[in-house]
This record gives sequence, structure tokens and C-alpha cells, in this order.
Amino acid sequence: MTLDNDDIVARKLTALAHPIRLAAIRRLAAAGPVGLAAGRLAERLDVAPSALTFHLQKLAAAGLVESHREGQFVYYRAVFDALLALTDHLVGACCSESEERCGPRCPTSRDR
Repeated sequence: MTLDNDDIVARKLTALAHPIRLAAIRRLAAAGPVGLAAGRLAERLDVAPSALTFHLQKLAAAGLVESHREGQFVYYRAVFDALLALTDHLVGACCSESEERCGPRCPTSRDR
């Protein structure tokens, strides 16, 4: 997935622009592709389940999380392709127009 449209990127960043949503993304990323049950995630974040549902819906609408139902439980997982595309859009071309590198993690340093 590529993010060529700055409006799409802004929508995804807007969805992340809340401490609970950032914490949820970090927990879901840590959980890996299996994800977490919504109730377990709410416990770990110390957030009311109804409040967490609101935040997870914002992240889902932005394409950053997905959900699926297993019996009575709803599981959420991070959409890693979308998250990686977002970070790549933000810093993937760092220093590409500069003679200097920003540091050892510079993604364009391997091209030099």
C-alpha cells in the first residue's frame, strides 16, 4: 500500500492524535497479528470498554486496525501494512535530497 495523497495521510494521523488511540495502537502492535480481545485491551489501557470502542472505531475508519468476532469476543489487530506505509511516507525519503545523513537509522543511507 502506498500513501500518495496527503489528505489520506492527514486522516490517518488525525485518527492517531489521541493518547488512548496511540496507546491502543502500541498495544495492538505489540500483540502482533493475532491482536487482542477488546475487553483485554480495555483492561490493559485502563479504559472503559465503551470509550475504547469509540477510539477503536476511529482507528478502524482510518484503516489502522481491523476487527473480527470470535464467539462473544471482538478481537482487534493493527494493520501493519498501513502503519508501515504511514511511517514510510513520513520519513522514508529522509535525507534523499541532502549530502548529509540524519543518522545510522536513515533509510536512504544504504543507497549511498
